[in-house]
Amino acid sequence: MESVSDTRNTGPGRLLIAVYAVFAISATARAGYQILTKFEEAPLAYLLSAFAAVVYIIATVSLAKPGPAWFRISVAAVLVELVGVLVVGALSIFDSVQFPHETVWSLFGRGYAFIPLLLPILGLIWLYRRRPSR
Repeated sequence: MESVSDTRNTGPGRLLIAVYAVFAISATARAGYQILTKFEEAPLAYLLSAFAAVVYIIATVSLAKPGPAWFRISVAAVLVELVGVLVVGALSIFDSVQFPHETVWSLFGRGYAFIPLLLPILGLIWLYRRRPSR
């Protein structure tokens, strides 16, 4: 019998994982291009894009894997993502000098239709509903 903690990758969880995978690919490609071609223009922004890409990759993999350890990794990744979106979003408004170019999380994900802000909230709700039973 499958426990609730092992059903994160079924039903709506598959859509969540797919969206995380798209963001993982997109953020990795964007950060890679930015770092390789114009790093000196906005190093902080581009390094934060790369960090976001790593967070999206970890979230994608951990959401897809069953088990309590992967559940904890998922929660940590999604929480880091939420904090990152909120901090980078606020900094990109109040310290725009450090963010002359946008990152995935700049302006709370405005360049991505605010999905980076909504995604961790939906992810945490999903994880809460699929938390392992004690």
